[in-house]
Amino acid sequence: MIILKRPEEIEKIAVSGRIVGLAIQLAGERLRPGVTTREIDIWIEEFIRSQEATPSFKGYRGYPYASCISLNEEVVHGMPAKNRRIKEGDIVSIDVGAFKDGYHADAARTFAIGEVSFEAKKLMEITFQALDKAIEQVTPKKPLGAVSHAIQAWVERHGFSVIRDYVGHGIGKNLHEDPQIPNFGEPSNGTILREGMVLAIEPMVSVGDWRTDLLRNGWTAVTMDRSLSAHFEDTVALCSNGVRNLTRL
Repeated sequence: MIILKRPEEIEKIAVSGRIVGLAIQLAGERLRPGVTTREIDIWIEEFIRSQEATPSFKGYRGYPYASCISLNEEVVHGMPAKNRRIKEGDIVSIDVGAFKDGYHADAARTFAIGEVSFEAKKLMEITFQALDKAIEQVTPKKPLGAVSHAIQAWVERHGFSVIRDYVGHGIGKNLHEDPQIPNFGEPSNGTILREGMVLAIEPMVSVGDWRTDLLRNGWTAVTMDRSLSAHFEDTVALCSNGVRNLTRL
C-alpha cells in the first residue's frame, strides 16, 4: 500500500534528508587513501547522532552499521570494516539513512579516490545523470514506469547496464515502503504518481553484466563479473508545486 504524505510530514522527511545529505558530504570530504571504511562509518554515525537523529540502517534486519560503504565492484550494502582501507583509484559508494521525529530519509553518492580510470569517471557521471533523468519524470498522473525507463534508457544508451536485482522504494515512517522502483521498465507501466508520494530513487549501474552475487556476509551485493558499479540515490517528494529533492544540499 502506498502511503501519501501530508505537507507537514514531507517537512519532517526534509529535516532527516538534510541530515543525510550533510553526513554524506562530511564523509566525502574526509575520504582519502588509507582511511578505513569503518572509520567513515563512525564519522557518519557520530554526525547523525549529533543532529539528534538516529541512523536508519543500524539494527535494520540486524544490520550492524550506520552506513553501507561499497567499493568498486560492490553494488550495494558494503559492510564497513576496520581492515578495509581505501586506495588511490577506488570508487566508493556511501549510502546513508537518518531517522528523526518519526521519519526516514535515504541517499547515496559514489566518490572517486584520487585519479580513477576514464571508465570509472564515465560510469559515475552517467549514473548521476540517470538519477536526474529519473527525478525529472516525477510528475502527477505519470506512470511510475516512466521513472524506471528514464534510468534504463540513459544508462544503456551509454553502454552500461542497470542492476535489476535491487530497487528504489517509497519512504516515510518506514525505511522501505511501497512502491518498489526498478531501474528498468516500460514507460507506460506501474502505479500512477500522485501528490504526496515520497520516493527514494536509486540507480545502480555496472560497467558490465547487470547480474549480481551475494557475498558470504549475507549483505554485500557485487557484480557477477566483478565489473565496476556506481550508486546514486535521492529522496524526493511530489508536492503541489512539483518535485522536491529532500536529500540534495
